[in-house]
Amino acid sequence: MRADIHPMNQERLQTLRDFGVLDTDHESDLDEIVQLASEICEMPMSLISLVDEDRQWFKAKVGMQDDATPIDQAICAHAILKDEILEINDTLIDPRTADNPLCTGDDPIRFYAGAPLVASNGMPIGTLCVLDDKPRELTDLQRKTLSVLSRQVMKQLDLRIALRNQEILQSEADHRVKNSLQSMSAIVRVYTRTISDDAAVEALGAIQRRIDAIAALHLELQSTDGRNAIDTGAYLDRVVALLQDTAPENITVSAKIAPIVMRSDHAANLAMIIGEFVANSIKHAFPDGRKGEICVSLLVTDLGQYRLECRDNGIGNRGSEPSPTRTTGIGLSLVSAAASNLGGTTNTDMTPDGSQLIVDFGDAPVEQTADLPQRQAEEG
Repeated sequence: MRADIHPMNQERLQTLRDFGVLDTDHESDLDEIVQLASEICEMPMSLISLVDEDRQWFKAKVGMQDDATPIDQAICAHAILKDEILEINDTLIDPRTADNPLCTGDDPIRFYAGAPLVASNGMPIGTLCVLDDKPRELTDLQRKTLSVLSRQVMKQLDLRIALRNQEILQSEADHRVKNSLQSMSAIVRVYTRTISDDAAVEALGAIQRRIDAIAALHLELQSTDGRNAIDTGAYLDRVVALLQDTAPENITVSAKIAPIVMRSDHAANLAMIIGEFVANSIKHAFPDGRKGEICVSLLVTDLGQYRLECRDNGIGNRGSEPSPTRTTGIGLSLVSAAASNLGGTTNTDMTPDGSQLIVDFGDAPVEQTADLPQRQAEEG
């Protein structure tokens, strides 16, 4: 017998969809709940079943091969019409299930007990259920356990919504911060044009690069799920693009960044180092408007070990006043501070072929993406 439609079915279905859980991957926290329900109730099958418009879909399951069944075979569609546990001791006797193909075919379901999953607005979205291939009866402890576990399922699903709402609010905050920083950058740029003092111009330039990098960071954070980790490749590509926009036409700034997910504060420190190196190369490496290139790369050198390389093909130590590195003054202080924050070591060098800055560091990134070997092979 097909179950009656819930009296508030449209609101119920909307509630289910608001959780954003249909057709998502299995999750260990929910898998553990169905495993526990199966063991405590001594049943070979247990499901978290979500009752959709034309199907019941299993978010977590033990002992069941199918991922879903049609709604007209959904015993859980009967269960969501009740406020308490629906227990059918023998499915071949109960009129609601006696003609159900799941109960009359091969490997029939002969026992069913389902506790409704009730959202905060009172709408049932599915059940936590246990099933057996022979008639059974739950003990009082098993019924109580099934009810408690069903509430734990809802707490997990409610947490998903809370986290998603937090991400939306954080994304809006990142958007506003990014816009504010871009406005500040424009103001700094205007003031820089009115100042002739070289030291002041250098200081304002460092401030503007920092503002632009942090604005790019908040833009990248808008597109991430994790609040403290970002796609470093995408972020540093944005930073390099900003630096290219401010570079003279005779200078090209390029990047080759390994696809690493990194803590946002570490990514910001890398951006600071890159910004200062590029700024100093633009200022000193290509006199008289000569053409040149500045290259930035982030490499994986070993498990948990990384290298940032910044190079230019400018005049190097062929200048009139050669020095170990061009990154001096404010720029040197910023680079040193950023490298220290990374827990890294720096190495600078100047040759007739140009200047380079290398920073080796480890344990900063959160995760290296799975397609790294393929991407490195393609780029190599």
